[in-house]
Amino acid sequence: MSTLLIETRRARPADAADIAEIHDSAWRTAYRGLIPGAELEKMIQRRGPAWWETALRRGSRVVVLTFGDAIAGYANVGRNRARGLPYEGEIYELYLRPEYQGLGFGRRLFTDARKELVTAGFEGLAVWALAANEPALGFYRAMGGTGVARSTETFGERTLEKLAFGWNG
Repeated sequence: MSTLLIETRRARPADAADIAEIHDSAWRTAYRGLIPGAELEKMIQRRGPAWWETALRRGSRVVVLTFGDAIAGYANVGRNRARGLPYEGEIYELYLRPEYQGLGFGRRLFTDARKELVTAGFEGLAVWALAANEPALGFYRAMGGTGVARSTETFGERTLEKLAFGWNG
């Protein structure tokens, strides 16, 4: 009998190709039809393996979730960029390969990304999600997030609303 372990750890530069692949597939699944096609393609193409390797070598805080030998997802975390919000930390991105979604892996990744922020000394956290991305909104609400702000972001010719969720402590 073999047992597959589910673990999280800090990402290494050698993980760049896997993270880029997850970014690509998760973004296509989450944002196709929301973000205009040409803009979505540009955003995905900019974040290839070389981009991720450079980011990791420069110290970006990225946590990966592994399932056996495979990287199933990642979370990119750090200091909150929205100074008007009373949270020090932020989960910039949290994505799973589509085949791992809906299985509880996201909860584990979110919990461990939150621990990474606490370890880094950040009090509380914020997460932004597109208002039209119902699966993300449902996930962050299920994780106990409270809606704390609204904003917009423009993608080519389309301006989309985004929502911030917050967690204290």
